Amino acid sequence: MRQSIFEEIKQFFLRGSVLSRLIGINVAIFVLINLLRVLFFLWNAGGLSESMTHWLGISSNIHVVLQRPWTLLTYMFLHIEFFHILFNMIVLYVGGRLFSDFIGQDRLTATYLLGGLAGALFYIAAFNIFPVFEDVVAFAVAIGASASVLAIFIAIAVYMPNYQLPLLLLGRIRLKYIAIFFVVLDVISIDKGNPGGHLAHLGGALWGFTYASMLKSGKDPALVIGFYLSKFGRLFQKNPRLRVEYTSKQPVTDDEYNRNRADHQKRIDKILDKISKSGYDSLTKEEKEILFRSGDK
Repeated sequence: MRQSIFEEIKQFFLRGSVLSRLIGINVAIFVLINLLRVLFFLWNAGGLSESMTHWLGISSNIHVVLQRPWTLLTYMFLHIEFFHILFNMIVLYVGGRLFSDFIGQDRLTATYLLGGLAGALFYIAAFNIFPVFEDVVAFAVAIGASASVLAIFIAIAVYMPNYQLPLLLLGRIRLKYIAIFFVVLDVISIDKGNPGGHLAHLGGALWGFTYASMLKSGKDPALVIGFYLSKFGRLFQKNPRLRVEYTSKQPVTDDEYNRNRADHQKRIDKILDKISKSGYDSLTKEEKEILFRSGDK
């Protein structure tokens, strides 16, 4: 029997990759918000659209944020303009694919959330510190996934700076140069319009840089957060039916398991070092398959 569209959507969020879920949530909220805006317009209640943005977007007013703490989360999934979400989702897809392959998709959601949180805090701090914003700090609101997206992209660029990304008309460009371009563009655009958005982007970029640097030194806060997020997500999944299988294989001891896991990690580290020195194209077919399978776990 063919599944209903609601069942297909449900299965998408339950079984899809972390990256596809993040993109799907952003797109779903974008469609829902704009449908509501159309309804408000038709009923001559346009003021509700602005109120909805203020109730879901992050305010630069500290007192408002304390009254609406949920906005620290909701703002990073909220888009109104089509080209705003289009650009963010393209960068999220590209950066998220690389992040999942080289760092791991189990860290992707936590990096998205922490990057968005860093962007919000950076934006609030800047609007309350710099005198130029004193006339708008009481009512300014920021929305969008840009800080979260930039955190992911900067993180993978710092982790794999020499990886070459093929760009239309420009050829293959190293990630570190694309990351520098994004950051510089945001800095020089602060006084050109939407300063709150550009400041939030910089906050997300700062977290991406910090996280990748911590990861290289052996510290991984995103992995801990991702572990609890995955446990929370499993609360909404049905428990699979138990299946009994008989095999002639001898059971693997804890020591053997840990030794095999350590050997596998060493091989992954060697592959990543090879990419860092010579680029992704220098990998053999076998090495690419190992890296791909590791990214899917």
